[in-house]
Amino acid sequence: MAESVEPSYCAREVRRHDHDRYLTCLFAPAARREALFALYAFNLEVAKTSEVVSEPMLGRIRLQWWREAIEEAYEGRARRHEVIAPLGEAVREYGLSRAHFDRLIDGREFDMDGEAPATLERLEAYAEATSASLILLALEILGGASETDRIAGRHVGIAWALTGLLRAVPFHARQKRLYLPQDLVEEVGLNLGGLFELRSSPELNEIVGRIVERAREHLAKAAPSRRQMARTALPALLHATLADRYLAVLDKSGHDSFAATVQAPVNIWRLAWARLLGRY
Repeated sequence: MAESVEPSYCAREVRRHDHDRYLTCLFAPAARREALFALYAFNLEVAKTSEVVSEPMLGRIRLQWWREAIEEAYEGRARRHEVIAPLGEAVREYGLSRAHFDRLIDGREFDMDGEAPATLERLEAYAEATSASLILLALEILGGASETDRIAGRHVGIAWALTGLLRAVPFHARQKRLYLPQDLVEEVGLNLGGLFELRSSPELNEIVGRIVERAREHLAKAAPSRRQMARTALPALLHATLADRYLAVLDKSGHDSFAATVQAPVNIWRLAWARLLGRY
């Protein structure tokens, strides 16, 4: 009988806290999964910064720690840390682009401000910095870093982040946080008091519907790249399959982010079918 292999720390963290991305990793070549797990575990550490600090300055200090840790990894002296050590190995083995890491960490500075994005375009810029940068790094690990792959990765990353923020409206409302564009909030007259008391409303649903539409636009822009993409790139772009499903559920709920169905996870068979077809 073959001896079972204990999952790595990074694999366990991603499986526990970012299950959708964990599922996409299962469709990557076995030799590259640990690098993906390290990358996504790094993202978890950076993304949770605003949730684990008591004030913005402490969050900025934590982000600076990660900047310095990434810098040291590129200098070949990765810190003894359960995420940084394997991430440093991935940086060396796959020649990952430093600029994507820097942009991702810089993008998380917005979380420290505690203010809503001024416009939908500003929300998209945040999504591109924090999510598209991550997918571009995943593409480099997978060997799918052609211009076509990068264009698809950018749009899929933005769509995935917008979708995730819509599904996270109840979570952010409990924290009295708002990631909905301020101009749309003012335009439709959304009652923030009701939102923060975890109540849905037609105004909220209208805003969610507009962001759903924008996310679909990005998926549509990524779609033509399916014909030219490297097949090895697919596990990083399966986020599009996930986003498309979650957006469909939001449509069916009337764009009510508080609907119980919105939080239901996607079954792995949808990803398996996309992998079989070689498309996202």
